[in-house]
Amino acid sequence: MAEKESVLDKYGVDVGFKLTYERVITAEDIDLFAKVSGDFNPVHIDDDYAKKTFFKGRIAHGALSQAFLSATMAKLPGLVIFISQTLKFVNPVRIGDTITAIAEVTDTRKDKGIVTMTNTCVNQKGENIVEGEAMVRIFEKPA
Repeated sequence: MAEKESVLDKYGVDVGFKLTYERVITAEDIDLFAKVSGDFNPVHIDDDYAKKTFFKGRIAHGALSQAFLSATMAKLPGLVIFISQTLKFVNPVRIGDTITAIAEVTDTRKDKGIVTMTNTCVNQKGENIVEGEAMVRIFEKPA
């Protein structure tokens, strides 16, 4: 009996498979994220307040960078379902920064369609903003 092809093989997803998503951060992005998330921490939305902090100005929500990683992984082929993610926020994201989210497959469980991916966001200077790892499961797209 022939072995059934794994969904990962069908879609060509293996170790080294890499996806990216890039976005320039605007004040409107931060304001909209605050509205959607309900996180109105003044370091994100109040210029005068944020200037008095050690950040010396407004910064984006860490979860906004995480959302870019989610958008990146959603570009995987098939039906992609999030299982888990760990993140470390290592540098702030500022208005005007160009953030590139990168997700790269580092391990697979072909029998289950599960992939482990490194997650990184970098700014236009090449500085890491977010570092972490995620696990997603890929299913065949519904017909």
